[in-house]
This record gives sequence, structure tokens and C-alpha cells, in this order.
Amino acid sequence: MTESNKQEDPAVTRFRQYLRIKSVHPTPDYDGAIKYLKDQAKDIGLPFKTVEVHPGRIVGIMTWEGSDPSLPSVVLNSHTDVVPVFEEHWKCDPWDGVKMENGDIYGRGTQDMKSNGCLYMEAVRRMKAKGIQPLRTIYLTFVPDEEIGGTLGMMKFVKTEEFKKMNVACAIDEGLANPTNAFTVFYGERAPWWVRVHCPGKPGHGSRFIEDNAAEKFRKVINSFLEFRAQEEKKLKGNACIKLGEVTTINLTNVQGGSLTQFNLVPTEFCAGFDIRITPTVDFKEFEDKIKKWCAEAGDDVKYEFKQKCEIQSLTSTDSSDPWWNCFETTCKQLGMTLEAEIFPAATDSRFFRELGIPAFGFSPMNNTPILLHDHNEFLNENVFLKGIDIFCEIIPALANLKGK
Repeated sequence: MTESNKQEDPAVTRFRQYLRIKSVHPTPDYDGAIKYLKDQAKDIGLPFKTVEVHPGRIVGIMTWEGSDPSLPSVVLNSHTDVVPVFEEHWKCDPWDGVKMENGDIYGRGTQDMKSNGCLYMEAVRRMKAKGIQPLRTIYLTFVPDEEIGGTLGMMKFVKTEEFKKMNVACAIDEGLANPTNAFTVFYGERAPWWVRVHCPGKPGHGSRFIEDNAAEKFRKVINSFLEFRAQEEKKLKGNACIKLGEVTTINLTNVQGGSLTQFNLVPTEFCAGFDIRITPTVDFKEFEDKIKKWCAEAGDDVKYEFKQKCEIQSLTSTDSSDPWWNCFETTCKQLGMTLEAEIFPAATDSRFFRELGIPAFGFSPMNNTPILLHDHNEFLNENVFLKGIDIFCEIIPALANLKGK
């Protein structure tokens, strides 16, 4: 594969510049991202401010004032951070914003989610250049730390006076690519629970049958968790109408215990870490009771702890009587778009809007594109990107010009 040398749309060039900023965990270059965004705001002609919600955690805000700023506003949200890469598995440098001859742009963040941030800016840039002014004020927010749970990012930002003064009525945040010609919009998401289970036991020599050992308890715990996982997977695969976001997933993601060099020593503890994503229709208390039961069945001294426990189950209405959904859906239909409304299978910052009762649509206009968030060789084709600008040039003013409170 060779890099394209063709003259490109300036919007694509700016997108590739954003991709080159290594705002990657564990040490994201947030200063570089904020500088880039500040420069873009100046070029577009929008005021730009920052809010430090935690030391080193900065939210950038661009403001496009509406003709009636007393009306509740519309927020276009994106996060500035991205997840790490395994560079040896990439076709090219994931931090170089490489564009291939066919227009595929490779880089961490092309789908998740520097693309949306750039699409918002480019749509606003284009509309402002045409002299358009929305009825409602539009805020473009760029938040940190979404990829590590948002606890020092959006979770803190929505509690600030600055956010409260924004008087938000509706928000757009990230969605997912769709491999088909359709577009996916998300109206809710599963709650992430990160659980660590501790299985203590008696130590001893590896040549003996040690009673009350940690491994036996560990095995029972894993079997219980993964048996439930198998049931949910069967439910998903057995019904073509069910989407991933409508079932609960459990994955064993980390294991600790024993010595890597001492093979003849039975350890005093094994620990298992599970990433659980709970669909909104599940009762949280009942599910935690399952975890308690699984641990008790493994042993009286088997304990669990939460490393993350989200208890947000709020959904955005997709009823035609809801003015925000009706506006969003009608605009997409007028554009000839096929919409698929789903529960987001993972977690995004949208949940913090929904918890406050603010309608939030998870939407990234990337159809005919494989889902590659957090994957090797993440890419987005430039034509899909440019089409996304056209789409947001219709959706954004439709929402911002919606009358009423």
C-alpha cells in the first residue's frame, strides 16, 4: 500500500493534523490537543475557553452563539484522548495520519473519536462561512479521559458551574461505524462494571493435594461467570433481532496469582478481573446478588470489589412524539439515510448527559466502514469523512433551530 500524494480537501488535512497529536494513554498530550483546538477555533471564528476540571484535565469549549441565546443549547461533544496501540501490528505509523491511494486514512482516533470532533468543526466552519446563525447556541466540547472511564473528565465537567450555565437541551456524542449502507444511532448504553474477585487459600508444596486451596475457588468463580457469559452469547446468536447492546457481556480480562518462577509453591491467593457490560433492562441489585452468590458458592472467604461501577440506566427517547428524536430522525430520512437505533454496547460520555435527563444521541456518520475502534489499523476513508460533514451540516442546524424549550 502506498500513501496518496493527491491534492486533498483542507478539511481532510486538518483531520490528519489532529490525528498526529499523541493524546494517548497513559500520558496523553492534552496540551497539544488543546493548542490545536484553540487554533481551529480562531480560524473558524469561534470564542474558545478552557475549564480545568481536575489538575491536568482540561475541557475545551467552542461557542457558536445563537440568535436567541436564552433558549437551551445544543452540545456537540467529543473526547480528545485515544487508547494505546501495538505498533508492530499496524500497516503504517499510527501517529502519522497516513492516507493511502484509495483515500483510507490510518491512525489512532480516526473512528474513536477525533473524526467526530473534526466533523463538528468543519460543519460549523462551512455554515459560518455561509453566514448562517442558529437559533440556539451551539457548544463544541472537547473532553479528556473518556477512554479511562471519564471520572476525571465528563463526570466532573457536568458538575461545574460552567456546564450548568450552558443550559443544555440536547447533545450529540460518539457512535460507531456501520459496515452496511445504514447509519447507527445510539439512544442508551450498557453500564460498565469492572469487578475483581479475590480467592484466598492455604499454601503448600506443589506435590500435594492442598485442602482449601485458592485454585479450586478460582476455578469455581471463573466457571460461574463464564457460564453466564455463555448463556448471554447463546441468547444473542439465537435471535437475529437482538443486538449486542441488548445482552449483558462478561469477559475475564486479567488474572493474578502465584510465582512466575516458583512452580512448586501453591499460592495463597488468585485474583480474577472481569469486564461486565450490563444492558439497561437488567436490575442492578439482582445482578450484584448473582455475583455475591457466585462468590459464596466458591468459598466463604471469596470476596469481590468494584474497580468501576456505573449505575446509570437512563435512555434517550426514540418515540416519534419526542421533539428531539423526531427532529433527528426526520432530518436523516430527508437525507435518504437508513437509521438503525441501538443500545451502545460499551460506555461513552453520553451516559453523563442522560443521567441529567438530557437527550443524547450517539452518532458517528461512518457507514460502509468496518468497526475498528481500539483495533489495529483503525482507519476512515476520506470520502466517508467528507460525507459526514455534509450530514452534520443538516443535522446540527435542524436541532439548533428547533423551536420551544
